[in-house]
Amino acid sequence: MKATGIVRVMDSMGRIVIPVELRRTLEVGEGDALEVFSEDNTIVLRKYLPSCIFCGNSRDVSTFKGHNVCPACVEELKRRTD
Repeated sequence: MKATGIVRVMDSMGRIVIPVELRRTLEVGEGDALEVFSEDNTIVLRKYLPSCIFCGNSRDVSTFKGHNVCPACVEELKRRTD
């Protein structure tokens, strides 16, 4: 993990501001979803990319009945139902 030297204070609602320099560098913009998880004693934020529920691919994912599915898995499902 890379240290930035930037310190932010959490407000009473548990919010912090992510510095604009980091948002630009990581291409995180207003309205983007972030995943929040912990790793050891660290809080990790990662830009959320929807991925296929079957293979984990995150390219060209479509939503079907609330689930993310990639084109390759859609084709495989079609073959299996024929």
